[in-house]
Amino acid sequence: MLNLPNKITISRIFLIPLFLFVMLFPFSWGSITIGGVTIPISHLVGAAIFIIASTTDWIDGYYARKLNQVTNLGKFLDPLADKLLVSAALIVLVELQLAASWIVIIIISREFAVTGLRLILAGTGEVVAANMLGKIKTWAQIIAISALLLHNLPFELISFPFATISLWVAMFFTIWSGWDYFIKNKEVFKHSK
Repeated sequence: MLNLPNKITISRIFLIPLFLFVMLFPFSWGSITIGGVTIPISHLVGAAIFIIASTTDWIDGYYARKLNQVTNLGKFLDPLADKLLVSAALIVLVELQLAASWIVIIIISREFAVTGLRLILAGTGEVVAANMLGKIKTWAQIIAISALLLHNLPFELISFPFATISLWVAMFFTIWSGWDYFIKNKEVFKHSK
């Protein structure tokens, strides 16, 4: 039976198809103009779904620690849910021409590489929870994606490219945390057959 933190993590995975549907289906909900910036209502709704789904990352971790319900399943599901949500959102942003595809390719490639390493480690009986650098990477990605989904509001009103800068910051932490993860687990390659 799933514990509460794992149920919250799974809810994050189930919000992904809803997010994709809202963002990619051609709804005729119109748009709203805020301070001269026009944004489709579907993007606002999609951003809200993404932000709600993202906050479950903090909530499931909080309850896992508070209720002393940290499990190997949770250590596996939590980063997987993060990667699925972030990857889906980044691909949507490329589809909508709101993010550079080459940056998205770098970020998603790192996610696949680290997931592969996690699987190798799991094969040796080791389940590794995300470290602080990985958590910073995840939140940098969430902030960047949220800013891009909201078309850089409210920063667009003062002509500050917050969304673009935050995407670059997310890419930096993505590369750094991936490098760190492989360096810390390099022994697995020495002993693999």
